[in-house]
Amino acid sequence: MNNKTSNGNGLAELERRLWSAADQLWANSPLRPSEYSTPVLGLIFLRFADSAFTKVEADLKGKSTGRRTIGKTDYQAKGVVYIPTEARFSRLLQLPESADIGKKLNEAMKAIEQENDDLKDVLPKSYQRIDNATLVELLKIMSGIPDDIGGDAFGKIYEYFLGAFAMKEGQKGGEFFTPFSMVNLIVEIIEPFHGRLYDPANGGGNMFVCSAEFVKRHRRAAPSPGAARHPLPLGEGRGEGVLSIYGQERVAETIRLCKMSLAVHGLSGDIRQANTYYEDVFDCVGRFDFVMANPPFNVSGVDKEKLKDDPRFRLGLPSTDNANYLWIQIFYHALSPKGRAGFVMANSAADARGSELEIRKKLIQSGAVDVIVSVGPNFFYTVTLPATLWFFDKGKPEALRDKVLFLDARHIYRQIDRAHREFTPEQVEFLANIVRLYRGKEPEFVRGSEKLLKHFETKPSPLRPSPTGRGDGGEGAQHEGAGHRFVYRDVPGLCKVATRKEIEAQGWSLNPGRYVGVAPGDEVSDADFKEQFEQLTEELETLNAEARELEDRIASNAAKILE
Repeated sequence: MNNKTSNGNGLAELERRLWSAADQLWANSPLRPSEYSTPVLGLIFLRFADSAFTKVEADLKGKSTGRRTIGKTDYQAKGVVYIPTEARFSRLLQLPESADIGKKLNEAMKAIEQENDDLKDVLPKSYQRIDNATLVELLKIMSGIPDDIGGDAFGKIYEYFLGAFAMKEGQKGGEFFTPFSMVNLIVEIIEPFHGRLYDPANGGGNMFVCSAEFVKRHRRAAPSPGAARHPLPLGEGRGEGVLSIYGQERVAETIRLCKMSLAVHGLSGDIRQANTYYEDVFDCVGRFDFVMANPPFNVSGVDKEKLKDDPRFRLGLPSTDNANYLWIQIFYHALSPKGRAGFVMANSAADARGSELEIRKKLIQSGAVDVIVSVGPNFFYTVTLPATLWFFDKGKPEALRDKVLFLDARHIYRQIDRAHREFTPEQVEFLANIVRLYRGKEPEFVRGSEKLLKHFETKPSPLRPSPTGRGDGGEGAQHEGAGHRFVYRDVPGLCKVATRKEIEAQGWSLNPGRYVGVAPGDEVSDADFKEQFEQLTEELETLNAEARELEDRIASNAAKILE
């Protein structure tokens, strides 16, 4: 993908320049990040919508015969947001500084909502909380986005600001934001080319956006000769060849962010406000081809009495006061017979005991557990703890049904700053290629991951040339790329395909560290020790919670006996 705007300026440089100007402006403002983030994202949306409207307007007028008036339906038929005159960006930019800019912006957002049903109650209308001088400067900053910039570039600018705000807001920002590099890895592994996509904890909508970009990217590329699934057109609706979006979210403000994000990326979906624990608004069991989510970890206080007859929890309700295995079951049961799921989960869930272990055992025995990936700390803005990515595939081939691929990606990252990490596009492609080889499919080399093969030359690489064309996992297929033939192989410290018997021998654990091991010559670093210590502390807290719950139940039973 060419990361350039049409006027020759680098998109990345434009993003940084816009953010730097806005950030400098707010440095002298009494507002907290949470108070200006949504209004600013609203202005990016307005600039995008106005730009798209202007292009369609010119096209319609150029083709008009003058026999009839061009109306709202003509614009909406072209897939753009209809912008009434009073909400045009150029008109707002020309307002005198003596005008009540905040009031005018609020009125503009209301006018857009009135003309576009999909945006009803979505756009921010709190601009009067920001002083006039700041709003004038913000409008000038947004006018710095070139008029001829593409829609994809607007989406990238929105993503950049969304991530920057999440980092700035810390705990509050991270509630709605899953880092795009992690989402991209999930997308590359589940491959949501077409069908129904569901996120029951959709936050700001990053899962939807990255899935749509995945489809567009593969539409532009020629299909791989050996690909199992072929890319199909992206659009609205529920038919064949379509990626349809469904989401649930508890917080109204977050739903507004999600819908605005979808609009900026030219997408729409069925996004509803609901508490997913108690409300199954889509009657989700067996309905979705793909499920993606980053649910809140280790939530307590869920009233399980309300869930006893819910078909989403057929594998059993956990006795511990922890919602992790409620979420896991929601994802599992929402899948169609050939559906795939990818989601973020607390590390402690991989080794949880008691009733949670029994649920995990049933999941493994179902054959749907496909891939488990360990991710290092500092990927999230809310917590520094590491996490695990889980993947289900109900359509796994028979040869893989009693196997699980474990990946240890804790040492694969790029350091953004002292406290934050991410996966590079090359690293995402590299990890996804390991999964493709495990599945007996072809690796992809469009993001530069072939360079990482050289990095692994001193160790057995999972993408090494195969003299026999057969490997330890997957279907033993051989693959050609970058001038070599490739086959999956277990690599100590990186990846291991474990059989169901091996997993049973480990107490049904889904912790990659139990299977992948350590690469020869590697020693435990201070960072690794800190990470392992934090993980053990988390597991100890879980065990202590289970012990306290057992004590309460024993005391309650004893009291009943003595009555």
